Amino acid sequence: MDDIQTRLQETSKNCLQAHEDWVSAKKDSASREKLLAAIHELRKVASRLEIELAVSERNEMTSKPLPIPSHRASLGNANGDEGNMQGGLEGDNKGKPRRRRSGPRKAQAQGE
Repeated sequence: MDDIQTRLQETSKNCLQAHEDWVSAKKDSASREKLLAAIHELRKVASRLEIELAVSERNEMTSKPLPIPSHRASLGNANGDEGNMQGGLEGDNKGKPRRRRSGPRKAQAQGE
């Protein structure tokens, strides 16, 4: 975490300096490019910080069991099948007649 802190301090300092240079000479394309590069570096440090935060949260969450989402808990065990987690989609066409093909039938050969 100390590495991220020093990177954050350095990149924010560089970004502030680049911003001041750009404000004083807005028409200078070199100062604009320098500011864009500084912003990019600041984003990279911020992304690294977010990753570290997510890893920290994940490590804390491993000790706690995840709760069942409310939309799954309200379904209950309607079909009596605990392994079916598709919301009852597997058994939807049981007992329904199959649709027949529409259109004219092919004429049968006479020798059959």
